[in-house]
Amino acid sequence: MKSLGDLERSVMEQLWRNPGTQSVREVHATIGRDLAYTTVMTVLDRLAKKGLVVRERDGRAYRYAAAQSREALVAEMMHTALTEDAAERTAALVAFVGRVSREDAEAMRAALAQLEAADPP
Repeated sequence: MKSLGDLERSVMEQLWRNPGTQSVREVHATIGRDLAYTTVMTVLDRLAKKGLVVRERDGRAYRYAAAQSREALVAEMMHTALTEDAAERTAALVAFVGRVSREDAEAMRAALAQLEAADPP
């Protein structure tokens, strides 16, 4: 999965901020950009085709919601980036870990410990 463009990210942020389904009009009204209604409709349609949003019929229109949480999407994107070139995976992980804050490193240690406790070797 490729990263999101600026407009796609804005639309996804709006869907994540407001749980439940939203119409194109609702998303358009809250994005806060000078965009055409049809532009927002096109972006939502493309995000649905990519599987990033789900849509349901509401009369003649659709209502949209994020298909997964922001955290799940970011994790999926990170996993995809790390599996595209297995030879570089270790180097990429080392470079990533070298850039995280002390708090993030501690959160990763705790998560790894939890995984190891749940699935001992």
